[in-house]
Amino acid sequence: MSREAIGTWFFSLVVVRRGDRFLLVHERKHGQGWYLPAGRVEPGETLAEAAMRETLEESGVEVALEGLLRLEHRPLGSEARLRAFFLARPRPGSEPRTTPNEHSLGARFVTLDEVASLPLRGDEVMEILRYAGSDPPLLPMSMVVVEGTP
Repeated sequence: MSREAIGTWFFSLVVVRRGDRFLLVHERKHGQGWYLPAGRVEPGETLAEAAMRETLEESGVEVALEGLLRLEHRPLGSEARLRAFFLARPRPGSEPRTTPNEHSLGARFVTLDEVASLPLRGDEVMEILRYAGSDPPLLPMSMVVVEGTP
């Protein structure tokens, strides 16, 4: 077995819930489907910082992260991908941006019934939203820390 390090891509994805509604982003890329606020973690950034930044950039909504909903790791030959799914709530007074910018075509809060009528980026969107809507157990944010934190 090789002892060489493998490159790993890190992504943060965010399920923002407000009552029975979830925040979705109308993507500029990936076929212009609707998806969760998401993106790659930038150098020097934590998973949580990336989650908050990506949500604000893509949707205009400031969020408070409530916990880690799901962690996925996918080996890809000589590389790997790690995706952290956070559950969040919008900060008071923070509303989705409805006009396009460089990151997305807009965003909005939708019910699960409304999600079913949108052109989604993938089937996982509905799966993740249904799971988040079932009030699943969360890993508390106090467990998502920078290495070396006491």
